[in-house]
Amino acid sequence: MTRVVHTRSELAAMLAAVPGEIAVVMTMGALHEGHRQLIRAARERSAFVLVTIFVNPLQFGPNEDFAKYPRTLDTDVEACRAEGVSVVFAPDRDEVYPGGAPQITMNAGPLGELLEGASRPGHFGGMLTVVQKLLMLTRANVAYFGEKDFQQLALIRRMVRDLELDVEIVGVPTVREPDGLALSSRNRYLSADERRHALALSRALREGAQRTDADSAVAAAAKILDDEPGVRVDYLALTGPDLGPAPASGPARLLVAARVGSTRLIDNVPLRLQPY
Repeated sequence: MTRVVHTRSELAAMLAAVPGEIAVVMTMGALHEGHRQLIRAARERSAFVLVTIFVNPLQFGPNEDFAKYPRTLDTDVEACRAEGVSVVFAPDRDEVYPGGAPQITMNAGPLGELLEGASRPGHFGGMLTVVQKLLMLTRANVAYFGEKDFQQLALIRRMVRDLELDVEIVGVPTVREPDGLALSSRNRYLSADERRHALALSRALREGAQRTDADSAVAAAAKILDDEPGVRVDYLALTGPDLGPAPASGPARLLVAARVGSTRLIDNVPLRLQPY
């Protein structure tokens, strides 16, 4: 039986009775199969799974889509019930930020200024602030995040390490549509033609991931993106698995962000580089 709570006091009362490990999946709602996969991964390990649903205003820029971000709480709760979630925590803004916007927030550091951070100033500071608050409010022992938002995952892991937070962070591989498009709440904004153009992102990443040296991986992906009309690339980058410089050999990550129509999409894949 999934319980839905909206306040800190309700949540604290629920958590006081939990005898074992608490697993949390943090979302902004509009749940899709990717979120469900996070929940299933949590359920495989933990008897008590908590899902948070909160559209965080701190991580939206002045020209971004906070106002139109989909809010579908009823259907989200039904999805959580179907997946066996123990508790849904769906607070409003005043419950998360009592007294208004917080005066003390997280600083994402140099890693937060790269890639997504360069395109969305302040985004990662706002994201880390709410993640840290929700980790405290949910008393989580383990938290699950998708690899699709790979820079977000890397920053959360770094925050947990740097601040000595007693929580395990688990990354879950990206879930894709049958045609290869990475699942995202923003996919619903794409027209039929835009969706066809958007498939270039996953196609480019797949092509790049078949290469074993850095230059050819980036070049192969870039060619596909350059040849696709309607795709405006923000960045295409090859990094190390922690988003540091790409290694000469070993695990690496190929990441892309682009606009298709008015919708900004991100995606990434792992690959393994080999020396010549």
